[in-house]
Amino acid sequence: MLDNTSFVIYGVIVSAISFLLIYFLTPFAIKSLVAKKRVVPDAHKPDKPSVPRPAGPVMIVGLAAAEIVLYFLTMNNAVLAILLTTIIAFLVGYVDDKRVLPGWFKPVALLGAAIPLVILGAHATNLNLVFGSAFIPLLYVPLIFVIIPITGNTVNSIDVLNGVASRFVIIASIPLMASIAIFGNVEVFLAALPLFFGTLALYKYHKFPSKIFPGDSGTLLLGAMYGALAIAGSSEIIGVIALLPAVMNSFLFLASVKRIVEHRQVKTRPVVLLEDYRLAASTEKLAPATLVRLILADGPLGEKEIGHKIFRLAVFTALLAFASIAIQFAILRL
Repeated sequence: MLDNTSFVIYGVIVSAISFLLIYFLTPFAIKSLVAKKRVVPDAHKPDKPSVPRPAGPVMIVGLAAAEIVLYFLTMNNAVLAILLTTIIAFLVGYVDDKRVLPGWFKPVALLGAAIPLVILGAHATNLNLVFGSAFIPLLYVPLIFVIIPITGNTVNSIDVLNGVASRFVIIASIPLMASIAIFGNVEVFLAALPLFFGTLALYKYHKFPSKIFPGDSGTLLLGAMYGALAIAGSSEIIGVIALLPAVMNSFLFLASVKRIVEHRQVKTRPVVLLEDYRLAASTEKLAPATLVRLILADGPLGEKEIGHKIFRLAVFTALLAFASIAIQFAILRL
């Protein structure tokens, strides 16, 4: 158990490592990607400016460096499991950044990212529910292999507009860290700090108008790390509640398409770009349902306006997560 002084020092160290590395290395990554012509068009803006992609490599440098330092400071297996899960998810996404792979590739490959959590025992046997807990020692391991692909692909699927994925993870991480602090342990809470501060650094470059896109390598590592923290920190349900808008986006897409498919392979787009560069919901029957298409049901909006609406949804579900934490804490005190 860490004393208060060590807790503060370790927290400052890992937060600073992730934030500063990503903050200061990203401009170099942008220049390097542009020089190598690894750019994609920003389709929702006039003239479709080229934006470098992916930011995943610089993100893994910052996050992995912080987690490696934390592991050697604490020698905690849960920290090592979170680190390995994040690295594997990054590698899965990086392969997908290089070439368009079948829709089943990412969820199946992310099963491998769940393995460190199981092998290193970075999980409990109880599933913490809002109104109590369920003792499910036999079911918990299969549940881990469900959670990691879901959180990884959920964050990946919400990365549709400038700044949305990074800002969403920042907001969702706040109640998750609060839950880990109450129901988890100190080491896992410290392991969550790099996710928050590293994503905060990324947001400076990913916010509207984006200077760099995270790519699949960036979003998958964020989602998988988020899921790993929720599992290791006994905060699975709280994590899901905070992530609800992104979960709903994935559910809408899968329910309408009725199969696992890569978004880039969908021929009929869920939204259309108008001449004034506002986005409107597609009227095509075969167009998949998504959160953005649902938001646009009332009429066309600009990209920045849609981002603000998703931001408000994220804040709302974060507040729901905090309410759930309060209820759960009150029940435990009874």
